[in-house]
Amino acid sequence: MKAILLSAGQGRRLARATDGAPKCLVPIHGGQSLLELQLRSLARCGIERVVVMVGYGADRVESEIASIAIPGLEVATGYNPFSATSDNLVTTWLARSSMDEEFLLLNGDTLFEDQVLKRLLAEAHHPVAIAVAQKPSYDEDDMKVVLGRDGRLDAIGKQLAGLVPDGEAIGMTIFRGEGIDGFRRILDEIVRTPDGGQAWYTAALDGLAARLRIETVPIGSCWWAEVDTLEDLRSVREVFDQRKRLTSTEDPPGRTAASFA
Repeated sequence: MKAILLSAGQGRRLARATDGAPKCLVPIHGGQSLLELQLRSLARCGIERVVVMVGYGADRVESEIASIAIPGLEVATGYNPFSATSDNLVTTWLARSSMDEEFLLLNGDTLFEDQVLKRLLAEAHHPVAIAVAQKPSYDEDDMKVVLGRDGRLDAIGKQLAGLVPDGEAIGMTIFRGEGIDGFRRILDEIVRTPDGGQAWYTAALDGLAARLRIETVPIGSCWWAEVDTLEDLRSVREVFDQRKRLTSTEDPPGRTAASFA
């Protein structure tokens, strides 16, 4: 399977940690960047080709990619020249030429243990399937989801007026068959609207949910994190540091040194 990785952003809320570099190059653990950790996890899960969508600091990201050697993984880039003035729907729309077969769409700031992706790959049976996490409450920055009785997606967005969220999308979605054409079609529709340049690609998922079934796959207790703020970054670094301490003697139950991105 191919993966499309959305890594065009600057990461303004991480500015003190990035030192002017693109968000995806923020160092996480042992000299490895967010991007490198994602690529290595994708390779461990059987992904063979990745298209990294770049924008801000594109040259630096491409240089980083060239320096990372991962056996069995082919990495190419696509470019969003409007990344400074657009949101990720435009970046996703610009990747549509790579949506020519089944693919995984992954946010460039989502870290996860390998089991998250392995579960999604194993349990996704419909044309579109998204990985969903659940917790006691959700804040305004969470990409909230509302589910139907059969587990299908009814609505997705950060603002869901009058609706009670059942979980949050972690930024990992699989597209197959008619889901590919449906997603491309609705991206085309939204990008032509007056506000299309400022939309998230989840707006396309929200609209697509009314046209075909979008399956949701709960990730259970598997670990994942969005690296969006300095607090997120500190928390993620602590997780990796703790993992290193635990695996320096023996692997904790159910985890191995390679099980985290």
